[in-house]
Amino acid sequence: MASAPPPQRRRASPPAIPDELVEEILLRLPPDEPACLLRASLVCKAWGGIVSHPVFRRRLHELYLAPPVLGFLHGSEEDDSPHFVSTTASPFSLAAPDWRSWRAVDCRHGRALFLSKRNHTRTWELLLWEPITGAQQRIPVPAAFNGSWPTAAVFCAVDGCDHHDCLGGPFRVVFVFVVDNEDVDYDDNVISAGVYSSETGTWGELTSMYSEFMMFFEKYSSLLVGRSLLYFMSDAGLILEYDLVRRGLTVFDTPDCQPGYKSDCGSSSSDDNRFKLMLAEDGGLGVSEESGLRLKLWTRKASDTNDARWVVNCIFCLENLLPASDLLVPGINYRVTVLGFTEEAQVIFVDTIDSLFTIDLQLGLVTEVPDDRGFCNLIPVVGFYAPVPRRENQNLLALKPCEEASGELLV
Repeated sequence: MASAPPPQRRRASPPAIPDELVEEILLRLPPDEPACLLRASLVCKAWGGIVSHPVFRRRLHELYLAPPVLGFLHGSEEDDSPHFVSTTASPFSLAAPDWRSWRAVDCRHGRALFLSKRNHTRTWELLLWEPITGAQQRIPVPAAFNGSWPTAAVFCAVDGCDHHDCLGGPFRVVFVFVVDNEDVDYDDNVISAGVYSSETGTWGELTSMYSEFMMFFEKYSSLLVGRSLLYFMSDAGLILEYDLVRRGLTVFDTPDCQPGYKSDCGSSSSDDNRFKLMLAEDGGLGVSEESGLRLKLWTRKASDTNDARWVVNCIFCLENLLPASDLLVPGINYRVTVLGFTEEAQVIFVDTIDSLFTIDLQLGLVTEVPDDRGFCNLIPVVGFYAPVPRRENQNLLALKPCEEASGELLV
């Protein structure tokens, strides 16, 4: 009788990879491909815990410095156009607020800000949205802040924060509006700015100034320079400065109103859409100028007499960066248009005849954006898309949930 075969030996399980090594591997996944980290977080509970831990997010910032551009928000009102458009190689979606109710006005420090579309009560409301976590918070605007085509800016309120992991933390909002004041003879318009604090849930006292110009703010998002200066570009091309420390407002012109300015387009007349706000190379205030097939970068330099002048800092020849087919059409004098700028990543969005591109101003890298629907203005969304645990997501805006947000005005 044949003997029974010897029992098979069970293979020993391979030794578990230490969490420290797993973390080092996951940190090397492409940071500009959010799907990679999302898939990694779903492999097992341990990996999900590593990817969603605040330390992992901080290490991403330390390793890659500048966060990647994930996509952009826009003001298009096409029925089939999502409010958020991904620009990554592997497209992904974010559940941005509905464009039929909200208009995107700003995005900074991991927070996007939306302004309500005018309702029957003729009052405004703001909505804060964190793209990475999906957390939202409504912010009522006092009825006294009643002006046409206002705008707003959002920024982290923590002094000294590096913004590597300030999701859910305190923030401030600056709301800017203009009112036609019929009681004033010489300057008919009053420009005002109010500051909202998430820590108190209240609005501070208004700062106001008179202006001979009526300023509308529908097209462009704000620019934060340092930790104390906010800039807004009006639709007519005027620049409004708000000093967060002094609580002062100042209005000044773009470079085309400066003595000695010459346009490469053969005209010295103002073009409302030619200049766009951006950070200068030294971190100060700058603007880009669309000039035919060139892109001029200007910076505002202060002098010993406290006067400031615009100075050309750099010129990009776009024919050396972009495909010729997107720049030249026989019989058409076409100008490339800048649609958006990212403060954190030094990347601009430019629109050509047929395509939309991003240009990394530091590296000179050009990337075509697949989704181009003729957008007029873009608000870039940047950040490291590391999944956040559901329980952490639920507590991110616990300090001031939607139902407790106040429209109270402090005077």
